[in-house]
Amino acid sequence: MLKSISRTLLGAAFVGGAFMPHAFAETSINALFMAQAAYSEADVRAMTEAFSKANPDIKVNLEFVPYEGLHDKTVLAQGSGGYDVVLFDVIWPAEYASNNVLVDVSARITEEMKKGVLPGAWTTVTYDGKSYGMPWILDTKYLFYNKEILEKAGIKSPPKTWDELAEQAKIIKDKGLLATPISWSWSQAEAAICDYTTLVSAYGGDFIKDGKPAFQSGGGLDALNYMVTSYSSGLTNPNSKEFLEEDVRKVFQNGEAAFALNWTYMYNMANDPKDSKVAGKVGVVPAPGVAGKSEVSAVNGSMGLGITTASKHPEEAWKFITFMTSQETQNQYAKLSLPIWASSYDDPAVTKGQEELIAAAKLGLAAMYPRPTTPKYQELSTALQQAIQEALLGQAKPEDALKGAAENSGL
Repeated sequence: MLKSISRTLLGAAFVGGAFMPHAFAETSINALFMAQAAYSEADVRAMTEAFSKANPDIKVNLEFVPYEGLHDKTVLAQGSGGYDVVLFDVIWPAEYASNNVLVDVSARITEEMKKGVLPGAWTTVTYDGKSYGMPWILDTKYLFYNKEILEKAGIKSPPKTWDELAEQAKIIKDKGLLATPISWSWSQAEAAICDYTTLVSAYGGDFIKDGKPAFQSGGGLDALNYMVTSYSSGLTNPNSKEFLEEDVRKVFQNGEAAFALNWTYMYNMANDPKDSKVAGKVGVVPAPGVAGKSEVSAVNGSMGLGITTASKHPEEAWKFITFMTSQETQNQYAKLSLPIWASSYDDPAVTKGQEELIAAAKLGLAAMYPRPTTPKYQELSTALQQAIQEALLGQAKPEDALKGAAENSGL
């Protein structure tokens, strides 16, 4: 308490013969966010501004990097104590906990938080029974479709299986409605792993079994075979091998894709008539399943906010995190990322205008499949990204590409 009082300099100064109250001395904290998908940069700035108004003694310096730079920026800044608050992916708590990057905040999480947040959301921030932050972005990839194109093709309902997706895309292509009806984010980046994981979940595959790689056979191999067939058949946009999620969104919004796999945020952006040619024609369903194996498929693409162990202001950092992840803040910005709070889904202010998305989310979020939980995740992901590219480009057969990835996975 004394430290807090001395820092904020609550008192008065004798200036020019009169007592003048001191201004608050700000504590500055640095926060690292992502400049793509989910909440927009403008939204994060607006949320932070609201926090600053409520907490005038805390100044938050924001920095935004593309998702691809988020992990390395966080790790490299540890030595200099560069960040107090960082956004982290669901795949990193194992590594961050093992390398002492994030603070264990288990004792800070209240009973109200534990009861109010959807159970699945906690898996985003936990490792080995401890919590390393608050879940913030609750997300999975959905199948988006252009209702007008399906109608023109005589297709009455969106696909329920991945085979049906290929069949419907072929009808659209054969009728000359679109040359390449499907768009994916298959760049040699984490985006491709998210699409691959969605398919692995559909085919009932495993990434790791008994501590060893298991993706090179069974559902893991089936998933890559599907990707390669979709690509080589000409049903998939050939530029998908270089696309990230934002590229997919732009292609879909431009009316150049009948089907696209993407995160929640695309729904309302693609429905915005200011920027989208397909506003009002956007359909969304959970990613399809595989007959006899799954009804739907989904990847856990959630993210959390944590305090770095290098932070000199953990109290202020936690105050900022609890504000950003609060139900009030999340409900206000629910059009780009659905809230982590269970009762939000009964709030008309959250659901209005996105009933179709909420219906898809109820199935998709319940089926979220994790990417492998291992401190060696970055190594494994890099090896898999390379294998997917090699297979798509015909440089290796899917089984050989995945065997190579298993050998180079670090497991």
